[in-house]
Amino acid sequence: MTLRSPALKRAALLAPALLTPLLMLASCEAAPAGQTPLSDAALAAVKDDAGAPKDQLAREIDDLFTAEGLGETRAVVVMANGALAAERYGPGYDRDTRFISWSMAKTITGVLIGMLVADGKLSLDEPAPVPLWQRPGDPRSDITLRHLLQMRSGLRHTEAGDPPYESSEVRMLFLDGRDNMAKWAEEQPLEAEPGKQFEYSSNTSVILADIAARALTNSNTPEARRKAVADYLQVRLFGPLGMTSMVPEFDASGTLIGGSLMHATARDWATLGEFLRRKGRAPGGEQLVPQRWVEAMVAPSPASPHYGFQTWLNRPIPGTPASDHPLFPDRAPESLFSLIGHMGQYVLVSPSQRVTLVRLGHSDSAERPPMLQQTADILDLYPES
Repeated sequence: MTLRSPALKRAALLAPALLTPLLMLASCEAAPAGQTPLSDAALAAVKDDAGAPKDQLAREIDDLFTAEGLGETRAVVVMANGALAAERYGPGYDRDTRFISWSMAKTITGVLIGMLVADGKLSLDEPAPVPLWQRPGDPRSDITLRHLLQMRSGLRHTEAGDPPYESSEVRMLFLDGRDNMAKWAEEQPLEAEPGKQFEYSSNTSVILADIAARALTNSNTPEARRKAVADYLQVRLFGPLGMTSMVPEFDASGTLIGGSLMHATARDWATLGEFLRRKGRAPGGEQLVPQRWVEAMVAPSPASPHYGFQTWLNRPIPGTPASDHPLFPDRAPESLFSLIGHMGQYVLVSPSQRVTLVRLGHSDSAERPPMLQQTADILDLYPES
């Protein structure tokens, strides 16, 4: 059609200019007053059936990556009702990146011990089978496996020191204990009666890993110890769960560094959280560790209501403000539990909400509390069932 009227010609020329702002608005998320619209990438990170309002979930996850004062978020994975709800990565990271566990490894060590107890190779409430402690008159012979799992052995293990190189963890991992970490940790004397006092300790988790190696092989050669534990974990845990990225580290003596050094993708860390949420079952229904063991892992210790078997609990600590808690008991169900690693690694598992939230990255001591509150904002979007 030929436009003969000057008015029609002007309208045809003006129409694209008038429509462009409207089209731009239509292509963006409708942001609340004072908030910028979400990017396409932020919205694409969230599934349509995420189990929570898509735009709200995308915004809360976006804040983890972009808000000031939270540190650097490198990966977020949300599982809801057993399905992937959201997944996002920072620059330089993706779904194939292996992220270091730091202390999240402790919970895997707790599962490893549970499998060996179920196999009849270890006993929970008998003296821990550490040969050095079984000499006549050694008070450490009263330490049980349960004491070690709940971080109440009474051993003189100081996780943080000032200066840092004086801490038991640093000395074991990097200084005089590095070649035989378990031996160094086991040689430390008691500073409290076994069972009476909670003291978080990476050294303790390495002792548990040494006990696991002794239960699986009679050989003291590093290669035999390394192979026995690695094969057991692969066949009994990582393989059935499909955790193909998992790489555990061992020291020179062949002991699993079960307190701090395992590597896996964010999706595989989420897989582990979901396994624990299902109380030890693989996705296909196979029971990999007894349900009662996982229930014990997330039950409060007599010496620490916020800690179970190598796992942090969202339980209040009497006389301690919520702001000083490693989690957020004032903002999420008490049934929530977590793997927590150095510098802000978290696998948060909320059974009553049927949600697992993985946040991996780098946040210093000042950045971690507000960052953790931001993860609580994400969990707030999911109702309890």
